[in-house]
Amino acid sequence: YVCSTWGNNHFKTFDGDIYQFPGTCEYNFVSDCRESYKEFSVHIQRGLNSNNHSEIQYILLTITDFTVYLRPKVAVVDGQIVKTPYYSSGVLIESNDIYTKVYAKLGLVLIWNQEDALMVELDNKFNNYTCGLCGDYNGVPIYNEFINGVTSYNSITYGNLQKISKPNADCDDPDETQALPSCSEHRDECETLLTSSAFADCRLRLNLELYIQACMQDKCACSTNEDSFCLCSTISEYSRQCSHAGGRPGEWRTQDFC
Repeated sequence: YVCSTWGNNHFKTFDGDIYQFPGTCEYNFVSDCRESYKEFSVHIQRGLNSNNHSEIQYILLTITDFTVYLRPKVAVVDGQIVKTPYYSSGVLIESNDIYTKVYAKLGLVLIWNQEDALMVELDNKFNNYTCGLCGDYNGVPIYNEFINGVTSYNSITYGNLQKISKPNADCDDPDETQALPSCSEHRDECETLLTSSAFADCRLRLNLELYIQACMQDKCACSTNEDSFCLCSTISEYSRQCSHAGGRPGEWRTQDFC
């Protein structure tokens, strides 16, 4: 099962909820949250790059007592910059110009495109044991993330709850009253894009509806903007996840599009 974040602050939980959360602090992306013994945690911080696009500035992965700090093209293990491929203590780090991958023997794979998109795949032995922006991995959408007992949260409240408190952090919590509109007027266009012949092999591998929702949010959020980052990043996420699920997406970029 895969949890991911990409593009214009989209997140997809292990249980399949897609939501947007524009926070720029450091957050718990996914951690083992058992009381007694926590095997791993993944923290991330997003920010805006020089083009005003949201991207991941760093990832902090802790596996028992072993710490990996990732920035674009840099891996730091326990405070020392390392050359990749690097292997130690059941953790393999690979990196090239396009992505950084970390494989951990305990059952975790992390893949980052060194820009906006991160996916973490977890062994199902962690079912129901995780917490963070990726949710609790209990197989049930919404429950225990956006509905907890009698309380229900919007995506921004939920995101703010995952903040890692750091004494001198210079970041503000997004406003919880500003949850985002659903943007359904763009449904047909998004559906056409994601069901084009390039993605014929993806239909049965992924939940298309989730990506249609993300695409509609992109069309709304970025509609005034000639910049194609929003929409293209969601379509490339669909293509990436399709490949990751064993599919073979065709070439979908054209000279005029993305």
